[in-house]
Amino acid sequence: MRIDAAYDAWAPSYDSQLNRTRDLDAQVARTLTPSGPLALLIEAGCGTGKNTTHYAGTSSAVLALDFSAGMLAIARERIGLAQVQFEQADLQAAWPCVPASADRVCFHLVLEHIADLVPVLGHAATALKPGGQLIISELHPARQYRGGQAHYLDAAGNPVPVTAHLHHLRDYLQAIAAVGLQLQAVDEHWHAQDDRQGPPRLLSLVAQRPG
Repeated sequence: MRIDAAYDAWAPSYDSQLNRTRDLDAQVARTLTPSGPLALLIEAGCGTGKNTTHYAGTSSAVLALDFSAGMLAIARERIGLAQVQFEQADLQAAWPCVPASADRVCFHLVLEHIADLVPVLGHAATALKPGGQLIISELHPARQYRGGQAHYLDAAGNPVPVTAHLHHLRDYLQAIAAVGLQLQAVDEHWHAQDDRQGPPRLLSLVAQRPG
């Protein structure tokens, strides 16, 4: 199943099914809130808008992109804020924004579905203003080593995996450097219900466009 079709199928239950990864990611998004207001934030992979309302509170304008029409339909229905613009977009193609216009670009639980990180992060780097920040919050590779990946439950309660690609920490670091961004921070995150002796659930990275 194509990734956009999988997320279209997942969209009606995405917010209601138990999902500690989703819930932890929402917490991570809020810990990475900028210290001052932003002019434009691009949310690359907004899904049902679980983080979009928060980002709208930090930014004069939010461009929320996703490749799933089903996810975007729910996001548009739940969020009626004038400063949020939703666009269906393939993050691997040219982005519908002016180059060097964004103060911040955020990826949340989307890059595991991208085979090659460099082109997508390249679009993010192009969109960022000098001094703008890249935020990444993704399933930790240690979880992927154990077989973890995005999946939803069908009507019978059976897990349906969504096509995913393993990215090691090295892959993220090399891709960030390859597109000319400078790494600022790396962190690991556990859900409150996770065993802290086990692997982290999420990996977050912050990088900046020089200038």
